[in-house]
This record gives sequence, C-alpha cells and structure tokens, in this order.
Amino acid sequence: MLIWLVELANSFQIFNLFRYITFRTGAALFTSALIVFLFGPRMIASLRIRQGKGQPIRADGPQTHFKKAGTPTMGGLMILTGIVGGSLLWADLSNVYVVATLLVTLGFGAIGFYDDYLKVTKQTEKGFSGKARLAIEFVIAGIAVYFMMRVSIANSPVGSTLGTSVAFPFFKDLLLNLGIFFILFGGFVIVAAGNAVNLTDGLDGLAIVPVMIAAASFGVIAYLAGNAVFAGYLQINFVPGTGELAVILGAVIGAGLGFLWFNAPPAAIFMGDTGSLALGGLIGSVAVATKHEIVMAIIGGLFVMETLSVIIQVGFFKMTGRRVFLMAPIHHHFEKLGWTESQVVIRFWIIAVGLAMLGLSTLKLR
Repeated sequence: MLIWLVELANSFQIFNLFRYITFRTGAALFTSALIVFLFGPRMIASLRIRQGKGQPIRADGPQTHFKKAGTPTMGGLMILTGIVGGSLLWADLSNVYVVATLLVTLGFGAIGFYDDYLKVTKQTEKGFSGKARLAIEFVIAGIAVYFMMRVSIANSPVGSTLGTSVAFPFFKDLLLNLGIFFILFGGFVIVAAGNAVNLTDGLDGLAIVPVMIAAASFGVIAYLAGNAVFAGYLQINFVPGTGELAVILGAVIGAGLGFLWFNAPPAAIFMGDTGSLALGGLIGSVAVATKHEIVMAIIGGLFVMETLSVIIQVGFFKMTGRRVFLMAPIHHHFEKLGWTESQVVIRFWIIAVGLAMLGLSTLKLR
C-alpha cells in the first residue's frame, strides 16, 4: 500500500527507499512484530474468556501435557493479523504472486479456524472432516496456482515452458513440463506444506521457529529468483515479480517473533490449526511461485520428517497391528523416550537450521 509513496521521490529523495524490496521487507518485519506485541495480550485474554477449557489435550499423549489444559488456542489469529497488516502496508498489492499467496494464507487460516472452533466447542480432538478439509484446501491452492502459472507464462519469453514446469535443484536447465497438470502438482505442494506444518505443531515453540527459518530461507530465494542479475549469476530460474514475496516473508518472521514471545514455554497460547495451516500454505505458495518446490522438501525437511512419521506409523499399524514409534508425530516419540519438551524443541530447531543451510546451498551448486 505504501509503495505509492515512491511517486513522491522526485520531490523528496527519502521516498526512494520505498523502491527497494529489502527496505520494505525489513519494514514489514518490524510492523508485523509490533502489531502482534501490541494486540497479542488483548487477543489472548479474549480467547481465554471465550474458549473456557481451551484446546483439548490428547488423552494418549505424554503426561506432561496435561498441565497445559486450559491454554487457549487459535493463536494463529495473532500471526495472521501481523502478516496481513505488514503485507498490506509494505507489499505491492498489484503483484499477482502477492495476492495469490495471501489468498492461500487467509483461506487456509479460515479452514484452520473452523477446525479449531469445532475442537474447542466440542472439546474433542476431532474437528473438521478430513476429506472435506482437504478438498477445500485443494480448491484454494488450485486457484492460486492457476493465477501464478498464468502470470509466469505471460512474463516468460515466447516458447518458454517455465510457467508449467517443475525445476530441479543442482541442474540449471532441467525442467519437467507438466502442462495444465502443473495446477495439480502445485496444489499438492501447497496442501502438503500446510498439513505438514500442522502436524509439527505439537509442542511450545516447535513449529513457529522452523517456519521462521523456512521464511527467511525463502525470502532469500524469492529475492534472488525475482532479480535477473542475481538469478543469472546463480544460474537459477528467473521468475519476474517473485522478489515481492520477500516482503510477505519478512512479515511472517516479524509475526512469528511476536507470537513466540507468548508461545515460549510455558505457552500462554497455542497457534492451533488457524496458524499452522496458514503458515504452511504460505511457504508452499512461495515455493511454487519461485519454482523451488523440491528445495522446499529440503528446507522444510523437519516438516517432512514429522509427516512421514505419521504416514509410517499409520501404514505399518494397519498392515501389522504394531507401531514403529512410541507415538506419532515423531516429536512425541522422543518425549516418550524421556526427552524433555525443551530438549525436543531446541534439537528440532537445530535440525531445521541445518536443513535450511543445505537447501540454500542448492542455489550455488549447479
């Protein structure tokens, strides 16, 4: 919104700052953090009153979790307020990638909110119908991918298939053209990312820090992929317009820092599906826009590990009647082994940092 101030640059040189994505990214980070810090306490107090018993605690979960009973959920509302506020102020709202990413973020956030609402009001772990939820997620993601695909095609040289192709890390010219089926692939990536972060959100601070790490990593990728000079130097695919996504990712980091202040152990609030689905969908959308879907599986490897642990646990149990892990997702397995919650969280953060560094290294290894 404030990008229009660039028009005043001829009269006041200071407004030239608004031309720079780096400046607006930093401003979005600061703005979103400030919004969460200012309005967070009021929102937590309101949610605590409205929810009463708070988020239901799994009966088969670690015993240490029962002391968290009564903690309000839907903290994702705080995060979304910060992200949307920071993005509306500092991002270029005429950019299709920005609009599509915000569509997915708010759409997934709404689905998560309804899921959290059902869980809180019914005091059960079962919320929104899984099949119905996935179907709606795919529709939202598919619409976003379609528009991102169209603008990518329009901005690419004649004859280029980049808009409908999957790019592979380590290979500068290797593209797999999926044609119209790229919508299905991109939709799958976004939905998978949303639900992977959702599965990871089970301990205080466990999900939000890896999300911020992934956001910082993709902020770098979006900025580089959207800059012809840097993209050419690194021999990655140049996708005009995606640099603007760095502003949204800056807002994610700021809102995440603000939320972590209140979510640090012992958590005053949980992000719930409202936040985890929205944040995962956002990261997935940026990965699709920048043509780094496969790299996302590396940077977000922690989320992949959590998801695979659930798939393996459920599949193996159906086939043999036995369990591979003491409890899934895998962070609960380590709790059952005797790790404290803080040990699990901090060690998983370390893993997330290592995977992010590995993912970023693919930018140069061509």
